[in-house]
Amino acid sequence: MLFLAAQEEGRVVAFREVARRMDVPEDFLAKILKTLVRQKLLYSTRGPKGGFALAKPASSISFLDVIEAVQGPIQLNLCTDNHEACHFGEACTMWGIWRLGQERMMEVYRAAKLDKLAMRGFF
Repeated sequence: MLFLAAQEEGRVVAFREVARRMDVPEDFLAKILKTLVRQKLLYSTRGPKGGFALAKPASSISFLDVIEAVQGPIQLNLCTDNHEACHFGEACTMWGIWRLGQERMMEVYRAAKLDKLAMRGFF
């Protein structure tokens, strides 16, 4: 996603170029790209000039969007949503800390947009 965000808006990049430039195994990359297309963060085109591009402006895609598209919802600890997730229940003194950590992490990830994370000089 960072490589694609560093490209000129709307530029379609061939699958093999992404794999080569990012030094990522093609099989692994294919699965990730397919997931990102299904989650509507990327679009793909077929044919000799086919490839992948961001489906919306990099400024509107957060780091959180990318992580959750690939891995699902982020959760620091199972108890952040439910005290009953552990055997200590409401007596647990860590629940508030886990919850605050979760909230802060989500704020940071949500605020980090691809347009700011794109490594333009590197690619």
